[in-house]
Amino acid sequence: MKKKFPLALIIISVMMFLCELVASFMLCKYSVREFAAISVPAAVLCIVFIAVLAGDFRHMYRHVSRINTNLEQSGAEFMNCLPAPAVVIDEYGVVVWYNEFFKEKVAAEQDIFGYSLLDYVNIDLDEIRNGNECLCIVNGNNYKVRSVVTAGEESESVTVLYFSDITELLKVEKNFSDTRQSVLILVIDNYGDIMQNAKETEKAKTSVETEQILENFMSGTHGIIKKISDNTFIAVLEDRHLNKIIEEKFKILDIAREIKVGERNCLTFSIGVGQGAGSLEESEKIARQCLDMALGRGGDQAVVKTENGYRFFGGVSKGVEKKSRAKTRIIANTLQEFIEKSDKVFIMGHSFGDLDSIGASTGLAAAVNLLGKNAYVVVDRKKNLALQLIEYIEDTANVDFYISPQTAVDAITYNDLLIIVDTHNKDFLESSELYKKAENIVVIDHHRKTVNFIDNAVIFHHEPYASSASEMVTELIQYFKSEGSSDIDSCYAEALLSGITLDTKNFIMRTGVRTFEAAAYLKKLGADTVTVRKLFSNSIESYKRRTQIVSSASIHNRCAIASTELKSDDIRIISPQAADELLGISGVDASFVVYRTGDTVNISARSLGGLNVQIIMERLGGGGHQTMAAVQLKDVSIDEAVSRLKNAIDDALSDNP
Repeated sequence: MKKKFPLALIIISVMMFLCELVASFMLCKYSVREFAAISVPAAVLCIVFIAVLAGDFRHMYRHVSRINTNLEQSGAEFMNCLPAPAVVIDEYGVVVWYNEFFKEKVAAEQDIFGYSLLDYVNIDLDEIRNGNECLCIVNGNNYKVRSVVTAGEESESVTVLYFSDITELLKVEKNFSDTRQSVLILVIDNYGDIMQNAKETEKAKTSVETEQILENFMSGTHGIIKKISDNTFIAVLEDRHLNKIIEEKFKILDIAREIKVGERNCLTFSIGVGQGAGSLEESEKIARQCLDMALGRGGDQAVVKTENGYRFFGGVSKGVEKKSRAKTRIIANTLQEFIEKSDKVFIMGHSFGDLDSIGASTGLAAAVNLLGKNAYVVVDRKKNLALQLIEYIEDTANVDFYISPQTAVDAITYNDLLIIVDTHNKDFLESSELYKKAENIVVIDHHRKTVNFIDNAVIFHHEPYASSASEMVTELIQYFKSEGSSDIDSCYAEALLSGITLDTKNFIMRTGVRTFEAAAYLKKLGADTVTVRKLFSNSIESYKRRTQIVSSASIHNRCAIASTELKSDDIRIISPQAADELLGISGVDASFVVYRTGDTVNISARSLGGLNVQIIMERLGGGGHQTMAAVQLKDVSIDEAVSRLKNAIDDALSDNP
């Protein structure tokens, strides 16, 4: 560094001298002798002043230079003795300097001067030069790497990397994560109905076998499990053991099914897991939410809540029908109170309404009218699969309670009630706008619970064991109490019966005692089965198109898959019908029909119960029932959809062989 006396100091001194001369000359009134007598001492004084300042500055500069030299030497010595690895690389990643700790910890006592750093450390140099921290593993240790980029001579830049050893910190963090405690709630599905007719010896045997399974389930986990009711258990265990149980996909579900109660009933568990909570209280809350989800999907499964939603395990057995109607009676009474307090009642199903959705809405609207309230069924006639039923009701009963979604949106007020039937998913509603505008909402549905369910309903009547929404509505209206006749007309009974017939495939699939009791009640009201059968009739052209779809099917892992590019107005009707027909093929456990509507590829899935098509459709983003499900895929080709479907089938079979 060159020593230069500050130019500003010289200029200031000269200006002071000139000002002194001018002032002296003015005061002396142009007397040269007097002016010289004053100015000469002033000049001498300025020169002395400049000399003193120059001497002080040279002294100060020598002092700063010594300090700077000492600092540079101390900095280099500090970097070399820094108790953490440090290395300097050039713009090409070549090592130009490193300290002793880097040589010992990272370079393993090798001389790597002039070599590329990437030959010894796996790190993203572009990422770290941008100021981001990076993690790397070197010689079994974990390091967090930070950087400082400095400009060198001739505009060449160098990067200083600092390595912080976080191995012990990660061990502590992992130990904390592994020992964090989670709550599990285990429930025996339909314990009361299963044990109701069992012998005392069978009850005792089942109780012993159940507790033995739970003891084996908890063995080796260092956790605890307590019985809090006849069919409910609560367990607390550490995450390291819970993660192992999750990896094994809850083998307790398969073991529990081997327990027989009597000759036909087998035991199943529903498990809610409260993992990832900050406290035991929060963990229990999450576990109960997961348990509700498991029960809402038919039971016999474990549910784990994750950051991206839910993970499901099990769910391969059929749901067991509940024989008690106590819950239905209570809900019917509560629903009637809400109806009577409301000004108007709007009833809405899912988009592209079918006979079950429209039938349940129609039957419920007729029952609400008997209570003295105006009821309206919200339907989009342009996107509807049950126009025959709507036209039949309008011609027979001479009513006009079918209204468009936009009319309902304009008419609904704060004091009105919205009843949603045959769906509980926000994405599948006939009108999302109507749902958002409604203040009081009731849900009546039989589909297995999905993640995006309606969570603001005043009544959420959900029975995944029921065959159809029409069956649920039929049971509810039997408990309505009106001043006059409480029986709906026969045409409305036929609407409800058509919904039950559709979802049970003519009383073959998913039927229970309560299904036939509901059908018997509708028959008592005057429902004509021949009239119901006519609602399912199709034209000869539709029949030919359906046959064409069936003939294109191929078999993959005992699943019949048919795909079509047909474009017709009834494609949404004939495709599910084709899927039903494919189930009649020998050796087929499930059937799938892939078809297109606009820019969306649809997949209709059916099974006889041997394969859970709901799980397969959920892997593709859809849902439904164990024997009937569907999915919609945006912006994909038919071939790509078939490929995804086959992968989903293979994955589902590998998880539940």
